Amino acid sequence: MSTTAPSEQAPLTVADVVDILRRAAPPELAEPWDSNQLICGDPAETVRTVLLAVDPLPPVVDEAIETGVDMVITHHPLFLRGTDHVSATTAKGRSIHRLIRAGIALANAHTTWDCAAGGNADALATAVGLTSTTVLSPSSADPALGIGRVGR
Repeated sequence: MSTTAPSEQAPLTVADVVDILRRAAPPELAEPWDSNQLICGDPAETVRTVLLAVDPLPPVVDEAIETGVDMVITHHPLFLRGTDHVSATTAKGRSIHRLIRAGIALANAHTTWDCAAGGNADALATAVGLTSTTVLSPSSADPALGIGRVGR
C-alpha cells in the first residue's frame, strides 16, 4: 500500500489576501472620495488568520491582538481622508501603532464592497427578501453594479 502526502500549498501573504479582496471588490467600483486599500502591513508577510469587522475601532484592534490574527479586514477605512500624521496621541494613531507592533495587517473594502456583485447591497437585499432587484446608484465603471438595491 502506498501513501501520498497531501500537497502543500504556499502560505498566503498579505499581498495575496489583498489581491483576493480586490478581485471580489474591484478598485474601479470605488467612489472617487473613498478609501479602499491596504492601510498597514507588509505585503510579504504570511497570513494564516483574518479577523473581519465593520469598523477598525479600538475593541477590534484589541481582539485582533488578543487572538493573534495576522490580518484585519474592515468595511470602513481607518482614514477616510488623507492624514499628515499617525501619532499615537490619537485613537487612530494608537490603533496603527498597536497593529504594526503586533505585526497585524489592516485592509478595507468600503464602497468597492458596497458595489460589488455579491457584496453588501446584494447580501442585504437577499437577507430582507427583495426580488427583482436593480441597482440604486450605478457605478460608472460597470452600470450593472453599484451602491444600493431596489426591488420587490
